[in-house]
Amino acid sequence: MEIFKYKYDELFNPTIEALHKLGGSASVPEIEEEVSKILNLSDEEINDVHRGSVTKFSYRLAWSRNYLKRYGLIENSARGVWALTSEGLKVTSVDKEQVKRQVKTLDQQRETIPEKETNEEITAEIPTDVTWKEELMEIIKSIRPASFENLCKRLLRESGFINVEVTGRSGDGGIDGKGVVKVGGVLSFHVVFQAKRYRDVVPPSVVRDFRGAMVGRADKGLIITTGTFTRDAKAEAQRDGAPPIDLIDGEELAERLKELSIGVETELETIENVKIKKDWFYNI
Repeated sequence: MEIFKYKYDELFNPTIEALHKLGGSASVPEIEEEVSKILNLSDEEINDVHRGSVTKFSYRLAWSRNYLKRYGLIENSARGVWALTSEGLKVTSVDKEQVKRQVKTLDQQRETIPEKETNEEITAEIPTDVTWKEELMEIIKSIRPASFENLCKRLLRESGFINVEVTGRSGDGGIDGKGVVKVGGVLSFHVVFQAKRYRDVVPPSVVRDFRGAMVGRADKGLIITTGTFTRDAKAEAQRDGAPPIDLIDGEELAERLKELSIGVETELETIENVKIKKDWFYNI
C-alpha cells in the first residue's frame, strides 16, 4: 500500500516555497526537511520506501528538482547546493502543466523518446543523482559487514581523521570503531562511530542505544548508514541536554564517496568552459 501520495509535479510549488524560505539556496536534506514541514508530512509518509534505501519522498523530490531546473527556475552546484535562479527568485508558484509541457518540448527538441508517464515513471531522463546513488547503495549493501566497516574507516581517514580503528566487538553497545579529528591542527576530538547497513529507516532507538555506549568514552559520536534516519532519530541525535551525534545517511554517504573519489569516479565528457553569470551575482 502506498503511503506517500504526492506525485513529482505536486512537489514543484512546495520546492520553490522551501527554497524561498531557506533564503534562496539549500542542500537536499534542508529542502526535504522544509518541504516536509510545508506539507505537514508524517514519519510514515517521509519514510515510505521507493526502492532500496531511497524513499518515495526523496525520489519524487529529485524528479521535481529535475523539472524545475530544466524549466529554468533552479540550479545546482557541484557541491549539491540547489538555488533559485534570477527567474526563480521572481516567482512563488508555477502552473505544473505548463512546466511539464515546456520540459516535454525540450525533450522532443533533443529527439528524446518519452517513456509512459505514471506515478513512478516520468517523461524525462532519470536524474543522475538518483540513479548512481541507488546503484552505489545496492553495491555497498551487498558487501561483507567487515568491508563496510573498512569503507567507513577509509571515509573517515580521507576526511581528516587520524588513529582510526575498527573495533566491532560484540557487546560493545554498537560501537564499531573510533578515531580522532583535529580542528585547525590544534584541538582534538575523540570520536566513536557505528557503521550500520540498513535497507530502510533507522529508528531513534538506535541513536539512543549508541549514545548510551559512547558516553564517557568519546567527545563525539557518528552513525553512518546506507539507509535513512527517521525524523525522530534526527531529533534524538540533536536532543537538548544530551551529547550530540552526527548522522550520515545513504544519500550523504554517496555524496561523500564521490567527493573524495572513494570507489567513485566522475568523468568529464567535455572541456571545461567557465562562464561568469553576472546577473546571478546581482540577483543573489
